[in-house]
Amino acid sequence: MQIENNTVVAFHYSLTEVDGSYSEDSRSGDPLYYLHGHRGILPGLEDAMTGRVAGDKFAVTIEPEQGYGLRNEDGIQRVPIKHLIGRKKPRLGDIVSVNSARGEIKATVIKIGKFNVDVDSNHPLAGKTLSFEVEILEVREATMEEVAHRHAHGPHTPPH
Repeated sequence: MQIENNTVVAFHYSLTEVDGSYSEDSRSGDPLYYLHGHRGILPGLEDAMTGRVAGDKFAVTIEPEQGYGLRNEDGIQRVPIKHLIGRKKPRLGDIVSVNSARGEIKATVIKIGKFNVDVDSNHPLAGKTLSFEVEILEVREATMEEVAHRHAHGPHTPPH
């Protein structure tokens, strides 16, 4: 069966930032399951999956626009520590939740002051060109429930 809209795909991947400063690999754990056509994974990776079948192995390079997006310099802000949800003493590099005009957002602490912290709400891989090596393990038709919920129910995902 080919990967097309409303198929569930299980795959392993290796991800490296093109400059080599970041990498991750799913092979030491469970494969990733997603429902194709519902943008449950990066757009560029989902596009590269279309038409492939179980057993396929391939490499693809994804530009920022089809990955985690371009960096938004407005995403760097100074925030009073009291606006951090949980109000624990943050450390550099911590991912924190911040109350904002848009509601709760996640951000990375990049500078700490006595009463304020500077945070970056960009995804850590925003603006980065990414290289993936993918192995497709399984392709199956999605259930009606998966399509209704707009995500795959893998072996460790309970239906809801």
